[in-house]
Amino acid sequence: MPIKVQNDLPAKTVLELENIFMMDENRALTQDIRPLRILILNLMPIKEETETQLLRALSNTPLQVDISFLHMSSHRSKNTSASHLNMFYQVFSEVKHKKFDGLIITGAPVEMMEYEEVNYWPELSEIMEWSKTHVTSTVHICWGALAGLYYHYGIEKIILPEKLSGIYRHRTLDRKIPLVRSFDDEFVAPHSRYASVRREDVLRHPDLILCAESDEAGPFLIASADGKQIFVTGHPEYDRLTLNEEYHRDLKKGINPIVPVNYYPDNDPEKFPLLTWRSHANLLYTNWLNFYVYQITPYDLEEEA
Repeated sequence: MPIKVQNDLPAKTVLELENIFMMDENRALTQDIRPLRILILNLMPIKEETETQLLRALSNTPLQVDISFLHMSSHRSKNTSASHLNMFYQVFSEVKHKKFDGLIITGAPVEMMEYEEVNYWPELSEIMEWSKTHVTSTVHICWGALAGLYYHYGIEKIILPEKLSGIYRHRTLDRKIPLVRSFDDEFVAPHSRYASVRREDVLRHPDLILCAESDEAGPFLIASADGKQIFVTGHPEYDRLTLNEEYHRDLKKGINPIVPVNYYPDNDPEKFPLLTWRSHANLLYTNWLNFYVYQITPYDLEEEA
């Protein structure tokens, strides 16, 4: 898919080297096509890595996608330079008058905190409320999924006995649901988190559909009945080495982390991990863009003054 991004975004160079079709602003202006306008609220600490991962995941349909990045004005990023944020990101006050075809809310390393203790929770709550009327469909990832389930449906998170980290096997529950159309009966996906939600709490809510789950990792893909809210409790967008980098980062911090399960060959951190989840990750985002955004969104996105 031609993804339209700002010309100097570092992720653009990385993905072009992978032969992924990236369209710069100049070329996009010459095409008589209305691109899908996707806003990415990036809550991850190392924002450049997440930019690359999500753009790669969105790169597998013929649709043109115009990407904008958002960061929290109520939170100061310690791991991303102010110059990068100033050049490539906007804050909510700059976009709140606009409408978007899709929104992605990423995870964040704040799972052990109560939602209301997170310093940007009021701003995030405002954005999630705004998304109901200004976004055709929203994908919430990892902590973003837990936060979204709590905000929209009152579903409480549970703290896990230890970090869930690794590649876990999942079951597709109903492949007629557009989000998992063409999925295999079983597939794998990465998880990296300290919290989860209970299966029974999801099933108890009449507006939620549990689309895929794992015996070890719990609910994975959850959708609202109208498709406006999608919740992904794992990290299908992760690169091959992301879990490896997290594992060694935790080792340096003295956290004594578990070795990510089903990740290294023979469970040996000295061996190069296999990439086993990319095809279903691409299919997930393709299905979202096609069935929940492109097929539903109006051709004219009305902007309010």
